[in-house]
Amino acid sequence: MNNNDKLRHLAIIMDGNRRWARKHGLPAVAGHRQGAKTLEQVCRDAKDLGIRYLTLYAFSTENWQRSKEEVDALMDLLREYLKNDLKELQDNNARIIFIGERDMLAGDIVAKMDDIEAQTAQNGDFTLCLAISYGSRQEIVNVTKKVAQNVKSGIIDAEDIDESYISGLLYTSEIPDPDMVVRTSGEKRISNYLLWQIAYAELCFLDVLWPDFGRKELESIIQDYKTRERRYGKK
Repeated sequence: MNNNDKLRHLAIIMDGNRRWARKHGLPAVAGHRQGAKTLEQVCRDAKDLGIRYLTLYAFSTENWQRSKEEVDALMDLLREYLKNDLKELQDNNARIIFIGERDMLAGDIVAKMDDIEAQTAQNGDFTLCLAISYGSRQEIVNVTKKVAQNVKSGIIDAEDIDESYISGLLYTSEIPDPDMVVRTSGEKRISNYLLWQIAYAELCFLDVLWPDFGRKELESIIQDYKTRERRYGKK
């Protein structure tokens, strides 16, 4: 039985930038720069193809362990993105939100993120969620601390805590859970990504490296999703 629901929220683990660079005899930063171009085009294509929410894993908390040179290059790419893409977001009535551990980021980056979120908050045609300095286990730890604090303060009774309450404290509380999670590059791991939110999501693993990902792959994902029967653990 086919799933007739439309793919509304797609989450992608953008993997393969460094392997793409090695394949082409280029430094890692060249792969990340090409991956950033792919990110921008995929956002355009996703909106054009009717996807309402797109969540992209751009930089994990584990990525901070990479070389200073590579991390600095990634942060500079992020600065470029934040500087240049506000107009396109506004022109396309697109909203952007950022999820992750902002206290690990430089102050100028956080300030720009806050500004862009505020300026696009009322846009409703498309929502881009960028996971930057993000790790799902840390997100769940943060929520657990908040719940404990709220119980201690008398804001909520322990008996009243349910899935909905937990979901409302997550970084992604303002958007629906992903319908499908895609990982590029051939790896078949979730890598600490949206562990709570993807409990019932469909999974798709592609061999294509992220910088080579394009509209054709996106269209294929949408068609694949239409063949899935979503059960939500019920049968």
